[in-house]
Amino acid sequence: MASQTDALLDLHLHPKQMSAFLSIATEILYGGAAGGGKSHLMRVAAITWCAEIPGLQVYLFRRIRDDLVKNHVEGPNGFRALLAGWVECGFCTIVEDEIRFWNGSKIYLCHCKDEKDRFKYQGAEIHVLLIDELTHFTDVIYRFLRNRVRMVGIKLPEKYRKTFPRIICGANPGGIGHSFVKTTFIDGVRPMQSYFTTKSEGGMLRQYIPARLEDNPSMAANDPGYDARLHGLGSESLVRAMRYGDWDIVDGAFFDNFRVDRHVIKPFQIPKDWLRFRAGDWGSAKPFSFGWYAVASEPLIAAPGLLIPRGALVRYKEWYGVATDSEGRFVPNKGLKMTAEKVGSQVRVRDGADKISYGVLDPAAFAEDGGPSIAERMMNGTNGKNGSTFRAADNKRVTARGAMGGWDQMRSRLDGDEDGRPMLYFFETCVHAIRTIPALMHDENRPEDLNSDMEDHAADEVRYACMSRPWIKAVTEEPQAKAKQGMPLPAPPVETGKKRIAI
Repeated sequence: MASQTDALLDLHLHPKQMSAFLSIATEILYGGAAGGGKSHLMRVAAITWCAEIPGLQVYLFRRIRDDLVKNHVEGPNGFRALLAGWVECGFCTIVEDEIRFWNGSKIYLCHCKDEKDRFKYQGAEIHVLLIDELTHFTDVIYRFLRNRVRMVGIKLPEKYRKTFPRIICGANPGGIGHSFVKTTFIDGVRPMQSYFTTKSEGGMLRQYIPARLEDNPSMAANDPGYDARLHGLGSESLVRAMRYGDWDIVDGAFFDNFRVDRHVIKPFQIPKDWLRFRAGDWGSAKPFSFGWYAVASEPLIAAPGLLIPRGALVRYKEWYGVATDSEGRFVPNKGLKMTAEKVGSQVRVRDGADKISYGVLDPAAFAEDGGPSIAERMMNGTNGKNGSTFRAADNKRVTARGAMGGWDQMRSRLDGDEDGRPMLYFFETCVHAIRTIPALMHDENRPEDLNSDMEDHAADEVRYACMSRPWIKAVTEEPQAKAKQGMPLPAPPVETGKKRIAI
């Protein structure tokens, strides 16, 4: 028979973990850096609250079930090891994906790989929602699960009266959900600051609690080489993200060659003779994106040290149809649901006095399904005469059979010409393109394409713009190679002070 000593559990938390456990906030993001003790915090919180609150229902999520089992169930610090004494004493049982306590409380071990899987939890009443690695999930999944967080008929101890129901999420930078997690919890808020969100954001008391390896002394004691392995990840950006929790770094990004210091520039007076056009990606429930572009007809020194090369695209204006809450904060990946007629008229208004030579639009907007297409409705405008006209864009995404796809066109322009000067620039006023494009990740099943579950609307629109004016970097052969082929060697270039010419 098990003794009373067998029933004692070691549920120790370090100070930073304890700050999350004791916080009065009801929607918490904990972590940032790797090794901060996110998973252990969630297991200890789940066990403690289930023991103290009869009938409590805790839902613990990882995106992949195998990760859930390996990270939370098995191993020296998993649920089986932590609860071994209580299982021996009959205080709780672990049955498949459930942990059942003597007082009727339960921990449900859950996974939600794809957005369609969220509907398995349609009828769930979640008293405590724990999500490990929130950046592995999409905004759609998180909002759905948060909507299931409620508590009816549970008698709470006095010390918990105002802090339940509640959510604790753990996350590191990167992954499919990086952009929405950063926008939701990080941007514009001081670490540790608690604030009530609007109804459109759930209305909970939100808090970001940053944690690093230093905040988890157990990791240093049990695995002293972990710090060195983090520094040995190879990529500087990955080290900054995983070791130091830098949310401005996205390792593994689809456009890993996008750099603010190279591609984002201050607005300048665009010459009148530069061709101008616009591109658009339609959206209603999801955001639409429209960008206005100028094509450099000749090299231009736009600012000290900034030479815009001939043929470069400058995205000088944008209109991004993203919803905002009552405090004016962007709601990631949520559209304005404007009519096509109104959008068409507003695009025309935003043309202003610019002479727009042409417009390209998402080809899906030209589909007719028993009535006028979205493109036609945009052309008609709100009163049938002040809309905007587009042609169908080239929607080729990836390179195939020798034809360069749109993503490679974007990447090539971002890389720049033979002198290393970018062929694609963004005015710093194009905040949504600058916000969303660097955060996009590769598709797990098709690495040459990006993950379209992310907020990719501005990227699609820029892709249409690039495909409307295909560009290929000039290939310069080595003189020795030309000589071997019997080709005449060109005269050396001459510096003129403005541009290099050959004589």
